[in-house]
Amino acid sequence: MKKLLLTSICCLTLLSCSRKENYAELYITTADKTMTMQKDSAILISKSDIKTTENVITLFPGEKYQEMDGFGAAITGSSSYNLLKMAPENRTAILKETFDPKDGYGYSYIRISIGASDFSLDEYTYCDKPGIENFALHEYDKRDLLPILKEIKAINPDVKIMGSPWSCPKWMKVDNLKNLKPFDSWTSGQLNPKYYQDYAAYFVKYIQAMEAEGFHIDAVTIQNEPLNRGNSMSLYMTWQEQRDFVKEALGPAFEKAGIKTKIVVYDHNYNYDDNKPENHDQGQYPLKIYEDADAAKYIDGAAYHAYGGDKSELLAIHNARPDKNLYFTEMSIGLWGEGYSFGRDLMWNMKEVCIGTINNYNKAVIMWNYMLDDKHGPDRPGGCDICLGCITIDSEDYITMDKNSHYYTMAHLSKVVKPGSHRIKSESSATGGIYHSAFQNPDKSLSVVLVNETSAQTPITIQEGEVAFTYNVPAKSVISFIFGDDPEP
Repeated sequence: MKKLLLTSICCLTLLSCSRKENYAELYITTADKTMTMQKDSAILISKSDIKTTENVITLFPGEKYQEMDGFGAAITGSSSYNLLKMAPENRTAILKETFDPKDGYGYSYIRISIGASDFSLDEYTYCDKPGIENFALHEYDKRDLLPILKEIKAINPDVKIMGSPWSCPKWMKVDNLKNLKPFDSWTSGQLNPKYYQDYAAYFVKYIQAMEAEGFHIDAVTIQNEPLNRGNSMSLYMTWQEQRDFVKEALGPAFEKAGIKTKIVVYDHNYNYDDNKPENHDQGQYPLKIYEDADAAKYIDGAAYHAYGGDKSELLAIHNARPDKNLYFTEMSIGLWGEGYSFGRDLMWNMKEVCIGTINNYNKAVIMWNYMLDDKHGPDRPGGCDICLGCITIDSEDYITMDKNSHYYTMAHLSKVVKPGSHRIKSESSATGGIYHSAFQNPDKSLSVVLVNETSAQTPITIQEGEVAFTYNVPAKSVISFIFGDDPEP
């Protein structure tokens, strides 16, 4: 890999190359997969010594935007099951590569299901016997999920955890809010308002039970995909229902129990599944909840998925309520449409889901399913049977694995953008096909994550103040930079 190091005598005199802080540290992944998180470096020199005037990205760390919480993937029941099928030394190796903040990629945020999801070994909640006094963590989670979480936390104690339910207990469900007829199905149904207090107690007991196991739950969403009735486990919840549940039950229950876990609403697509007639009045779901001050005071923000609509919805929500946070909580790869392509998905995901959402005030990005097997599972009937995980593990040996595009997009972000960093202002003169986002980390180092969609190798200059460097960014690639914190050359 040829790079523009500009190693003239004057540059070497200006900045002694024996000092590690004179380097930008770089990571490169190409669409053809010839490079995956390949490490390189470039020399920092004086801005006045940079010769190119094209494709310049200028950073302004004095102007900060949202604080970043982190990046990562969902540790589902299926992911946990697959990981535990591996030999312990192999499992530890891949978890360290993924989560170790120093020697690995430093994934910093994971999402788990509260009870089962469509990627579990069965359908269940933590209170399937009627009566909230019967709450208990499920045996599958004790066997599979908790040991994996403990291993991850041992590697990265600061990793954040978000919990999301796919369904309330079935005994809390009704067919609709008019008939209020009991609804004995994992799929669809609505939460009976008479069980609002019990369901709020369910969340409280869950957070307390996980805390007792050593896991702080940083945030919960109220319902995964509340406008999707069709998943193998699902619960239909309108904005009106989430508003009432938060202000009448969940918010006060958290307050009474002294729980600081963030409450996040919505957790579904940009377009509010507006192709379904029953969702005709669900547009801008979070904003409608925020209109009620008694509900809004308990809510940290809203979460989104990218299976429908456009990321510009994030900016609209932010502009309307800049006091509320935004999270991106799910996107999967799979065999739908044109099928999965490492290169095509790498480019799209980094541009749209990563850089695109971050530049629209999103503060976390979490992919769906850390690890699935070569049969796309284990999965539940009625769920997604053509989804791929960030990692595909061979179910014949539980050794052979393929790291997919999502694994690397999260690696690029996590490696150079540290929790507690802020997105900063940047200006670019780069030609079409170059997209980026810029950050300042808590240690004052600066980071840029960039995608080059073009078919040409392109020299890109990064400059901040009087410091600059230029690097030849490969065609159709993702590249991340960090400089200013003594990176290893």
